[in-house]
Amino acid sequence: MKKAYLYIILSVFAAFTVVFDFLPRSTYSPLEKRELATFPELSRQSLLSGVFTSKVSQWFSDTEPFRDCFMTLSMRVKQGLALSLGSADDIVFHSAENGEANGLTQAAGSGLHDPQSGSPSAVNENAKIFHNGIIVVGSHTPQVRAFMAFGGSAKGGTAYAAAANAYKNAFGDDVRIYCMVIPTAAAFYCPEKARHKTNDQRATIDNIHRHLQPGVHAVDAYAALSAHKAEDIYLRTDHHWAPLGAYYAAEAFCREAGVPFKPLADYKREVVRRFVGSMYGYSQDISLKSHPEDFVYYVPQHIHYEVWTTDYDINENYEITKEHKPRKGIFFHRYRDGNGGAYCTFMGGDTRIVKVVTDTHSPRRVLILKDSFGNALPGYLFYSFSEVHVVDFRYFTKNMVDYVRRNKITDILFANNIFNAYQPGICRKFMRFLSQQDGIPHPPKPAVHQDSTVHHPAPGSADRPAEVREGTPSPGNAPDSNPTSPTPK
Repeated sequence: MKKAYLYIILSVFAAFTVVFDFLPRSTYSPLEKRELATFPELSRQSLLSGVFTSKVSQWFSDTEPFRDCFMTLSMRVKQGLALSLGSADDIVFHSAENGEANGLTQAAGSGLHDPQSGSPSAVNENAKIFHNGIIVVGSHTPQVRAFMAFGGSAKGGTAYAAAANAYKNAFGDDVRIYCMVIPTAAAFYCPEKARHKTNDQRATIDNIHRHLQPGVHAVDAYAALSAHKAEDIYLRTDHHWAPLGAYYAAEAFCREAGVPFKPLADYKREVVRRFVGSMYGYSQDISLKSHPEDFVYYVPQHIHYEVWTTDYDINENYEITKEHKPRKGIFFHRYRDGNGGAYCTFMGGDTRIVKVVTDTHSPRRVLILKDSFGNALPGYLFYSFSEVHVVDFRYFTKNMVDYVRRNKITDILFANNIFNAYQPGICRKFMRFLSQQDGIPHPPKPAVHQDSTVHHPAPGSADRPAEVREGTPSPGNAPDSNPTSPTPK
């Protein structure tokens, strides 16, 4: 009996040795939506300093074969072993490992940490609050939802208003300036018993609006979304809003801008089924994967438009290494059912400037200054403007004043989620666009062992539309700021 037990143990260890040492290593994690570590470059300096061996160790642990399968198995085991108190509130505790706490910050630059830290706190209505700021509600129901707690104050966000004001001062009466702050799902779907974990987004948005100078138009996306919160305006398993939510925000913008706006009947409804978004990887809560959702988006019909993209190459640090010449592309990218990168339906990602020329007979041309929440807006404006330009605050190497004048822009819309609107550093980027020179000011060194022949287009990718590879979010899925900042993209 002892020998049989010993043989079993040795066989298990031998099997793991073969798997981890000889099978092909993972290079990308769909669960975490990120590229995994690459093997470091050997140099005398890196070897003597110990950096090389440290990075080899990181590479080995980060790229284990079948990484996502093992992580999913671990989550299922933890769910099965979770301690239930059997109360009427169905409170469930999950362990809070460092990977869970850091995953959101590292992979998406988001996730406000619970100031109390430590183990997850239990709240009523089957809500679990992780110390990385993620709240999961209704774990054992088909309507399970995950969202991030907002930690900003009612006096914050003034830098966002200052950026909009600076654009008004720079362009005067020649260009209309609009300021939209996009609330996140926590504003509308946080259970009452968990509200002490997330601050009032309405108060922050009102403060931003109060600091706008005369002539800058506030677009109240909060009110527009609140009126439709019974509908599917936010994704349950992803940190973004749903395309339907973007539709109602676009309607509010067009009303403020005084331009025509078409009803949903003029759009074709498309669906990506069995969608599980970013919050699954960030929270590592298996209940999200167990209850996928439909990703529903709307494509304008009976209108002709052409899409031109200026693509950027970026390295593993999300730094721009090259700007490509404008080329013809597509706006709506089709993803298969079950693909976790479906939010990249719009433009294929973030790392590009997009220009859409429509056959709408209008003298108005709009420029959207956005984060990835803003990706879902442009498709609803093709009926309203003759041109729609889209710039992500992370990826723009031109002088904004020259760009606006050269393209005869008449309207500029700031459209960013509240986490980014709250951050002064991001707002300073918008202001820097007004004075920066065209071109990459200080071309960064290429990333170590970055494969220049492989492009990775997914949520926020820098790659060309024709090369989009489904289910491959990548460096383009970069944080909206730096990897340590507490903001969703």
